[in-house]
Order: sequence, then structure tokens, then C-alpha cells
Amino acid sequence: MMNISIIAIGDELLIGQVIDTNSGDIARRINPLGWKVNDVQVVADDADEIKRAIDRAFETSDIVITTGGLGPTKDDITKTTLCQYFGGEMVENPDVLENVKQVIANRGLVLNDLTARQAIVPSSCNVIQNIVGTAPIMWWERNGKVLVSMPGVPFETREMLDAAVLPMLIEKFPPNTAIEHRTLMVVGYSESLLAMKIADWEESLPPFLHLAYLPKPGLVRLRIDGQHQDKALLISEINHYHNHLVKMLGDNVLFDDDVPVEEILLLELKAHGLTLSTAESCTGGNIAHLLTSVPGSSAVFNGGVVAYSNDVKRNILGVSAQTLEECGAVSREVVEQMVIGACQAMKSDCAIATSGIAGPSGGSDKKPVGTVCIAVKTPAGIISMSHHFPGNRQRVIVRASMTALILAIEQIRTLPKRQNSSTVEE
Repeated sequence: MMNISIIAIGDELLIGQVIDTNSGDIARRINPLGWKVNDVQVVADDADEIKRAIDRAFETSDIVITTGGLGPTKDDITKTTLCQYFGGEMVENPDVLENVKQVIANRGLVLNDLTARQAIVPSSCNVIQNIVGTAPIMWWERNGKVLVSMPGVPFETREMLDAAVLPMLIEKFPPNTAIEHRTLMVVGYSESLLAMKIADWEESLPPFLHLAYLPKPGLVRLRIDGQHQDKALLISEINHYHNHLVKMLGDNVLFDDDVPVEEILLLELKAHGLTLSTAESCTGGNIAHLLTSVPGSSAVFNGGVVAYSNDVKRNILGVSAQTLEECGAVSREVVEQMVIGACQAMKSDCAIATSGIAGPSGGSDKKPVGTVCIAVKTPAGIISMSHHFPGNRQRVIVRASMTALILAIEQIRTLPKRQNSSTVEE
């Protein structure tokens, strides 16, 4: 098995100004090859720190991938530091310069002297042309090991990993271990209760299979990981244990794959031939945002209203002034009227509505911060619930959104499917 180390470079990562997403992207693309990510280091834009991180990485790994610090400004020192580490001198590479000119021209920009300096690279490296950015990717080999320096822009890292870097790594280090994953989305259990429920099953797993618990708001993802040199045996065994787990959990399996909850709802709507609208107060359009982030959602999602004020609830969704006065905006009675109004206003078959107190202020003894009422309307009727979600404002919004989506999935699944249904398409 090949061991990989990832080094993310940049002061902005260490102060939290920018979140390191590159390491996760790299790990997700490495894992299916049967290779192991040994560690992830985050280091400052400091030559000595970068060199020490590389030394540590090469102690345990065959492949080191760095990201960041390849820009044209003075604070980007990765190229020069790597030149010091591996030897050679900084020289202008005409092929890189031509690539930079092409990238800049494709963006409709004029090349300036600073960006042109991206073509100056260490003479000791092999250059991989970055077809989606100006920072060249650099490849070094030493003692049978490889270091690849990649840009810090996430889009460029993702694109060039798939287009060039991974194919080159696979050619040099052909994988000899098969790896498989199976994931279930489970609702109705906390992580600890779910672990107790399936304890005997988990104990029976062979040594080459491993179960991971990955909790998310409103559900727990169970991922079975398997790794073996005999691919046929691995697939047979992981399928056997996966199918047993599905039978054990029954209706608590929300979905038999690692798919976003919003996409699951869209698939169910398509399968049942239904359309959906949303009426959101405390979630502020987050549910609509999640749904519209999925390509093809327009086939079943008609639209949404952010009914933050009572005036919008009354004038757009038809919630009665009397209900608002007697029950309050955060009530099951109000969200039930909101889903009716959403279906009428946006001519949809189904609707989701939320109203609550996300905080940090606005709560009372009767309705504390975190109180959220949710309603779902389908052709079979309306169901509403009142919940209390702990945590800060963002956590309340996320938990309320996920709970509403899951409730909608469960309600739609009680309805008959239409014939010749298909999946959501782009």
C-alpha cells in the first residue's frame, strides 16, 4: 500500500481566514486507489517550516502532495523553498509561459509582468502544465519517492488531480489493493443507540472490513470500508454484510448510498411525479438553497418564499391574522397554513414550511430559543411537528432544514409511485 502525506501551505489557513478543503479533496480521490493518507500538515508561509514538514512527510510516506504558496506575489514562497530543498536554480520555462498566456487570454485578461513570473520554476522539477490556472504544478523524485506541488486554489487542485496528477501517480505506483465502500443513511437513532443496535453485527465483521459512524444533523451515516488484494472476495463479503445491515435496520434506512438528503427528496418527488414548494421563516431560504444546489431540481421544485415577517405570512401565504394572534408565528397551526398557502401560491403538489426561533435572542419560557415548528403537505394531507434544537443560530437552522427534508421524504414515500419514473437529471 502506498502511503501519502498532504501538506497545506499558507498563513491564511492557520489563522482561519481560509478553510483547507484541498486536503479533503485529495484524500477522497486517493482513497479509491487503495492508498493510505498518513497525515495532513498545515504549515505557514515560512521556508524552514515547509522544509521541516517535507522531512516529516518523507519519513513515513512514498508520495507527498503540497498545496498552496504558488502565486506570483512575494508571500508565495513555495516554489523557491522547494528549489532550495531539491536543488537547481529558478529559470524561466517557455512552455509554462505559453500556458500562462493562454490561460490569461481565455479569461479575457491582459498578461502583466507579475503573472508572467509564474513561468519561473525550479530547474530540478518536471513541470505539469496547469490548464485551468497560472500556477504550474511541479513534480520531484528522490530515492523512489515523489513530491507534487499543487496550487492552493481548490478548483485548480481538483481539476488537475483528475486530469494529470493522479494518472501520473498511478502509472508510477500501480495500485495492487482493491478497496470498496458501502454507505447507509440511517434515521431514528442517535449514534450511541445505533451502535448498541448493531453491536453483534459489527463484532462479526472480518478483519478486512471496518465500520465508521459519521453523524450528521438528523441522521447517522454508516460506512463499511473494505480493503483486500482479492477484489472478488472483497466485493462478495462487503455486499453480504451490507445487505444484512440493511435488513436489520429496515425502515430506518433513509437511503442506501451516500447521497445528500436534499437530493434524496428530489429523487422521491420525481419518482412520485410530484412538485414541491417551500415557505421558510427561521430557516431563511436554506431549504430552497439546498434543493436548488442539485442539478435538475427545476423539474420538481417550483419555488420558495422566505416568509420572515408576519406580513409576508399573511399577504403571500394566506396565514390568518387570527391564527398569528392566538397561536403566535412559531406554532404548528401557522406552519400548517403556510404549506397550504405555498402550494396555492406556487401551484405545487407538496410543500415544506418552517417557523421558529433560531436565536440567540427572541425566546421565552414557553418557546425557548431553538423551538422550530415544521409542516409538510402532500396529496395525502398535512403533518406538523414542534421541535427543540440545541446549539447556536447556525446549528438550529441546519438541524431544522435537515429535519424538514427528512420529514418530507418520509411522507412522500407513503404515496404510490408513478409508472416509468426516473431519476433527477441535469
